[in-house]
Amino acid sequence: MIRATHVQRRDALSGEIVDRIVLDHGDRHRRRMAMRAAGGLSFLLDLPEPTVLDDGDALVLQDGRLVWVEAAPEPLLEIRAADDHALKRLIWHIGNRHIPAEIGTDAVYIGFDHVLAEMVRGLGGSAEPVQRPFRPEGGAYAGEAASQHHHAHHHGHHPHDHPHDHLHDHPHAHD
Repeated sequence: MIRATHVQRRDALSGEIVDRIVLDHGDRHRRRMAMRAAGGLSFLLDLPEPTVLDDGDALVLQDGRLVWVEAAPEPLLEIRAADDHALKRLIWHIGNRHIPAEIGTDAVYIGFDHVLAEMVRGLGGSAEPVQRPFRPEGGAYAGEAASQHHHAHHHGHHPHDHPHDHLHDHPHAHD
């Protein structure tokens, strides 16, 4: 099986894009995993270390061809507040739960969670379900994205229903 051994970031792409792979937030945080692209190309993601793949990046196959990475839409909550101070307060409460969050100018996005939606509403904010790609903050420390995924994986903060096999490897697994 052909391997993808490194990543070209979206701002420095060069080469032939031969397929695309659509991945949710969790699957864009990997080191080693068997993958099948949208056009049918099968390959092994085999990076030297856990890597966060961004929407628009490309995986470089051993023969130099590229597989475009696309962020998949997923169920999220769009959280808004009446004013900037109220939104900052909601962000603090969300951060206190140690869950990944994407912070926009006037909204915050988190994985869909009915309990957190009720908490936000109880604090005076709105929490509306949306379907869109999830691009959470990477964190202040090296490896933060991997530790956030590890924390969420073991505490049930996001649905996790993909099959586990011998090639499936989370960033936190012995790397």
